[in-house]
Amino acid sequence: MWQDFADYILNETKDRNVKIAEVGVGKFSQISDILEKEDNITIIKTDILPADATVIKDDITDPNLDLYRDVDIIYSIRPPSELQPYLVKLADEISSQLIIKPLTNEDLNTPKVKMKLKNFNKASFYILR
Repeated sequence: MWQDFADYILNETKDRNVKIAEVGVGKFSQISDILEKEDNITIIKTDILPADATVIKDDITDPNLDLYRDVDIIYSIRPPSELQPYLVKLADEISSQLIIKPLTNEDLNTPKVKMKLKNFNKASFYILR
């Protein structure tokens, strides 16, 4: 499933130079590890409590917009429901595509926008363009 999720993001880049942000990385780096191997992708990883030196400290409820300048795609894996509206707000403010992979049985908390459910091979997630 995780490879399928990463493949979807790779397909979205269409081999053009893109900047991608993973928000709320935690200690799970499987997707960013795949994306970082691509020459056309610049990736930034943020979290309020960085797990290591590759993660930038940022609070999504009050984001440092300079970090996200020119980001084409934001994705977040299993973000807590209370943070999901902030992800939508950030994506809107910087005109970025948003991809949220919630817990399997979790509903989204994005009442102001309707995110589209996307099934890509074995991965299911929500997108907002």
